[in-house]
Amino acid sequence: MPTRKGIIFGHHYTSIAGVAPIVGPAIAIIWGWLPALIWVFVGTVVMGAVHDLGALVLSLRNQGKSISEITAKYVNPRTRTLFFLIVLLELWIVLAVFALVIALIFSWFPQSVFPVWCEIPIAIVLGWIIYKKGGNVGLFTAFAVITMYITVILGHFIPISMPGIAGIPATGVWAIILLVYAFFASTLPVTTLLQPRDYINAWQLFIALGLLVFGALASAFAGELKIVAPAVQLHPEGAPPLWPFLFITIACGAISGFHSLVSSGTTSKQVAKEEDATFVGYGSMLLEGTLSVLVIVAVAAGIGIAYQTKDAGVLTGTAAWTTHYQSWAAAGGLGAMIDAFVIGAANMIAMLGVPKAIAVVVMGVFVASFAGTTLDTATRIQRYVVQEIAADIKLNFLKNNYAATAFAVITAGILAFATGASGTGGLTLWPLFGATNQTLAGLALITVTLYLKRKGGAKFLISAIPAVFMVIMTSWALIINEANFIKSGNWLLIIVNAAIFLIVVWVVIEGIAGFFSKGKAITPEATAEA
Repeated sequence: MPTRKGIIFGHHYTSIAGVAPIVGPAIAIIWGWLPALIWVFVGTVVMGAVHDLGALVLSLRNQGKSISEITAKYVNPRTRTLFFLIVLLELWIVLAVFALVIALIFSWFPQSVFPVWCEIPIAIVLGWIIYKKGGNVGLFTAFAVITMYITVILGHFIPISMPGIAGIPATGVWAIILLVYAFFASTLPVTTLLQPRDYINAWQLFIALGLLVFGALASAFAGELKIVAPAVQLHPEGAPPLWPFLFITIACGAISGFHSLVSSGTTSKQVAKEEDATFVGYGSMLLEGTLSVLVIVAVAAGIGIAYQTKDAGVLTGTAAWTTHYQSWAAAGGLGAMIDAFVIGAANMIAMLGVPKAIAVVVMGVFVASFAGTTLDTATRIQRYVVQEIAADIKLNFLKNNYAATAFAVITAGILAFATGASGTGGLTLWPLFGATNQTLAGLALITVTLYLKRKGGAKFLISAIPAVFMVIMTSWALIINEANFIKSGNWLLIIVNAAIFLIVVWVVIEGIAGFFSKGKAITPEATAEA
């Protein structure tokens, strides 16, 4: 579905962003704002954007195939199977956990429920007007965004709380509803819901970024915004070592393997011409890095404006930050990370004259909406992965769109409810996600490096240096995690983490062999044929 680059930019950006560029910096700040800021800047510019653009261009030059399939061509067929295993595991965790994330946000911020669900009919109508009726994109985009923010204000006055049903708590009920929604959303034509919803969510992001920037400036000029987090804190209570875990904790805000799945999954099938890839692939990553910088400002300074404690007291300044970040255990929970951002961001936006209660709803809707777009896209990508595997092993029934999507959703549901009716089962594998995700980034960069090596010259260094760095950091983290899992006696994590480490070693060996082998050079003509 060839699409104008402004619209596909919105889809790609909102799909790669999700909540990860928020929760990553919101916990990594515990090591200090300076290491987090340096990693976001360097990682985004010289690693993450290179990774995203590389995966997108390789997919465009290979019939829109996934990064797993492309690996078979530029490394060897054996690595494709290994890549598929990593991708399946990552998407499996993403689907189960992001359904839970949205469910938790709905429980914490019931004011966000109404506006988030209203985005669906607004997006469908926008897509219908633009694609079916040829409506003016700018005019109807403005109308859709204004309507969306009207629902945000209404949401403040009509909070919706989900009751438990048939012994299933609210989070479990929401998880079921969201997975059912993901099935239908990911099987609809892309122009019906995915594109228009992601597009208006991108505008929601632009507005949120604007509010954060101007809120930060207004707070600073009013003398309210001061950095209350330490610049560097090497040994916070209960935290793992900064090296290598900073580079695993901040993923999507710097470099993330999930992005290669989006680039080579849904995005490459919508980019109209190759020249758009730089704006979409590289540009989206730069904007995501910008979001992460603003998150760092919110949790390093904004939280100090006013922090409500559990005993109804209000703290300010360093005391506010220290209370929230007193230890890794206190700040590392999903709720604590999202709370830190929402509180800090709402404090800054309130300095613009926006009622703080409305600012909290705006930020709650913002986080839930982005998690929702990632859930939609991840389900569709998992379908593609299942279909590619089915084609390879001749399981024809799984090549069907509905069957493959049902497989993706049902298996995610099994993981989500593996530990009970609350839908929190995905958290059992969540300790593996960071290293798994960054492992995928390193492996994708290896594939991009081999492609550039075959094109000749030294341009392969652009992706080779980040590939080496990410492989070292993730391998280091996997080894430390394995020791911790063995110490705790968690056999599930011991086995899966060890398997991931072995896959990393295997692919790196295959990649080194491919790098020094005399593969067929890639010429412009060969690229055109591919």
